Amino acid sequence: MTDSERLELLLQAVTNIQVDLQDVKVDLQDVKVDLQDVKVDLQDVKVDLQDAKVEIADLKKKVSIIELTLENEISHNIMVIAEGHLDLNRKLDEAIHLTSDIKAKQEIQDLYIKRHDNKLRTKGIS
Repeated sequence: MTDSERLELLLQAVTNIQVDLQDVKVDLQDVKVDLQDVKVDLQDVKVDLQDAKVEIADLKKKVSIIELTLENEISHNIMVIAEGHLDLNRKLDEAIHLTSDIKAKQEIQDLYIKRHDNKLRTKGIS
């Protein structure tokens, strides 16, 4: 093989390397564009996460307010209503007891009236 053939082979190898390098360069450009897209997507995700953090903080505040309302106002009002029902229940029990006492007295009075009525009939007064 002569020097010129060797040079020709070297030139051909260098040309092939240059073509390959151009392909690699194009691929690197594509990777660079993809990385820019990923960077933009990451920025969007970052913004979304910040929004989510703000919303979660707002929800925590609202839940705390609801818990305080339940604890302080609603529980207190339930206790007031329960106390009122206890009084109503006690008054109902007293009314039932009173009516049963009245009924018992009325039955006794009815018995006395019947007894006296029978006595009067037997004596012939009525």
